Amino acid sequence: MSDEEGDFDKEEFVTLISSDGFKFIISKEIAEVSGTLRNMLGTSFQEAESNRITLHEIDGVLMEKIIQYLHYNFQYKDQVDVPEFDIPTEMALELLVAADFLDV
Repeated sequence: MSDEEGDFDKEEFVTLISSDGFKFIISKEIAEVSGTLRNMLGTSFQEAESNRITLHEIDGVLMEKIIQYLHYNFQYKDQVDVPEFDIPTEMALELLVAADFLDV
């Protein structure tokens, strides 16, 4: 680690910005669980240059649950016995639509 506290390799992280302005910084490896995010980060789009993606249709509460799922998916990707991922009933339809868009 460098001498400056909080210094990290910005290339390894992605900032996801929700429709209501919340910013979530996650590892690029976790973000790339999503096919859509992987494609955005792997092309010549502005998002690939800045490692910042604004998701205009996803609010902060939904984004937080999506990020939890990306971590869950990454953690258990090679497992056979996978615990159930908790999805609040009131959020199920929104998560289904977001999962389709994000290709997860």
